Amino acid sequence: MAGRSGVKLVQKISSTRAFARIAPYVIPVLDRAVHRLSGGRTMLSNQLLPGVVLTSTGAKSGQSRRTPLACMPEKERGSWLLVGSNFGRPGHPAWTANLRRHPEAWISYQGRDIPVRARQLEGDEREEAWRDLLRFWPPYAVYQARIERQIRIFRLERREQD
Repeated sequence: MAGRSGVKLVQKISSTRAFARIAPYVIPVLDRAVHRLSGGRTMLSNQLLPGVVLTSTGAKSGQSRRTPLACMPEKERGSWLLVGSNFGRPGHPAWTANLRRHPEAWISYQGRDIPVRARQLEGDEREEAWRDLLRFWPPYAVYQARIERQIRIFRLERREQD
């Protein structure tokens, strides 16, 4: 993991509009490549934030979709939070529609494939998770301030394997 000053610098950079324009096209490609080359053990972005590769079912296509995402592990719950920030861009990311339509998914986390069930958080539960997420990664507040939509938050919980 990067040092504290390095993390602060990356948080500042990741809060810019320029980053929001470029990152969605660069970071996932690099993360997929590093994930594949490491045998699923890591991603490039893991140097700053924990991450998963989400395998979900496309909401419209029904096809399998693999998406590298930052996550906030909830160790005490044995779950993970995913944030549909889309780097502070206007539209919801496609993976959020996939989970809303098909909540049963898989994640690759620290070299393990784990079956999960996603649940979109609402109300008080969402607000509590949002506060935790802002402590975890403050740029989420900048992303939310830039857009009119409410950022979707999902909790992934382990499920029994099919």
